[in-house]
Amino acid sequence: MADIESVPRIIIAQELEDLKARIIQNHTAAGQVASGRTAKSLRIVVDEESGTLYGRSPFGTLETGRRGGRVPRQFYLIIRQWMKDKGISAPPMPYKTNRPHKYTPEERGARSMAAAIAQVIRRSGTKLYRDGGRDDIYSREIENTRKTLMERLSRFIIQKIEHIKLNTNMEIN
Repeated sequence: MADIESVPRIIIAQELEDLKARIIQNHTAAGQVASGRTAKSLRIVVDEESGTLYGRSPFGTLETGRRGGRVPRQFYLIIRQWMKDKGISAPPMPYKTNRPHKYTPEERGARSMAAAIAQVIRRSGTKLYRDGGRDDIYSREIENTRKTLMERLSRFIIQKIEHIKLNTNMEIN
């Protein structure tokens, strides 16, 4: 049995683990998983006074998408890896000459498609951003967890007060 001081930490840790599982489930159900790195990046830290659920920096874009603007250098290569992770293929782009070439027609088509996607994202943002985003990956879950956490901690505090009242024969108003 846990000592009385560790019970709030246990409650917080349990609720954050549940939150993490629901976020991953929503992320998967929305078809957003490519490599799985974002879901794997979720980690929980609980200390004496608080608990935090951390994720990698692009985590916020799960609901908002990415706005247009500056992109990393060679962004098309990031998009190309995303295409591989998602299993997205492009039509091959055959060469018009018979000389040796650096890329296969399939890779050439995939790189061309990745460059086009990267250009659209740079100019206008991702489709999710252009469509106005969503709120069903983590926002609702965070609010539900906050409410559940408050209820569980309140019940714990009330039980602790009742225990003190019973054991000290005091009347607390």
